[in-house]
Amino acid sequence: MSEHEAEAPIRYHVIHETLYRYAAPVSLSQHLLHMVPRECAFQHVEQNLLEVTPSANRCEPLIDWFGNPGSWLALRQPHSMLRLIAASTVEVSPRPQCWREVPGRPWDEVAAMLSAFPSIAPLDAQECALASVQVPLLEEVREWALASFTPGRPLLEACRHLMGRIHKEFEFDAKASTVATPVAETFHKRRGVCQDFAQLMLCALRSLGLSARYMSGYILTHPAPGKPRLIGADASHAWIAVWCPDNDWVGFDPTNNLQPHLEHVILGWGRDFNDVSPMRGVILGGASHEVEVQVTMMPAETRDFDALLGEVRGRSLKKKAAE
Repeated sequence: MSEHEAEAPIRYHVIHETLYRYAAPVSLSQHLLHMVPRECAFQHVEQNLLEVTPSANRCEPLIDWFGNPGSWLALRQPHSMLRLIAASTVEVSPRPQCWREVPGRPWDEVAAMLSAFPSIAPLDAQECALASVQVPLLEEVREWALASFTPGRPLLEACRHLMGRIHKEFEFDAKASTVATPVAETFHKRRGVCQDFAQLMLCALRSLGLSARYMSGYILTHPAPGKPRLIGADASHAWIAVWCPDNDWVGFDPTNNLQPHLEHVILGWGRDFNDVSPMRGVILGGASHEVEVQVTMMPAETRDFDALLGEVRGRSLKKKAAE
């Protein structure tokens, strides 16, 4: 057993706050939420809670097509503000060191396995080899990716190379895109955010006949030396996982040019952002609106959960009172 595989799990507190302010009262709203981390291999959810203000008339838990936990909520009274606080404690276990070292089978052999009929690949792998709403198959992206996927090159080795190219050739720019920015636009502008880079890598892999899924969650950020870890200074994050017959689903984070190990918390996965958007829905009324999203992810050993949650609640109340 290597030194990395002997590492102990790490516990995190994660608090995701979303605040909508409406220019006019909303008389009815319904929302689908993916704000509770998923129980899965290498991740255990110790506790979670969801607070909705004003109180929802209905709030029902659900499990979606991909096995992700979610909630459906409805508010049927007029409201000019909607605040959601999702708070969890999650234990993250180290991924196998071999995932970051082994080359894997030849990528074209895996692609042939997925395209065969009938295929011996699992159904979830076959599904994630197809185009989706936000991740089309693009020939220009396929041609670009072939520089990493030369004939017979091992799958995971090629994915690491592609991940590094995205990190090097594309610039992180929070103002360059929205949640609806097409992959082709990201490819041509050579800039975007984590969602854009994840969906670009998905497009490249699927256009080559490989299977990969969109991973939604959080990543631990590190403050500058000597600076405190601030509440609300983190953000949602996105990366991808590729299906490898011998290693199951192996993660790659093109935004940070690394493979997830101990600092990624998974909310859920799907074909693209649409499948695991943290919050989506419909409202009646409201006119224009402003939205604020603040995420806090801290090692559990540094803060008490209840104290941290109380500080988030208090900060939000002060913000509303100041306005």
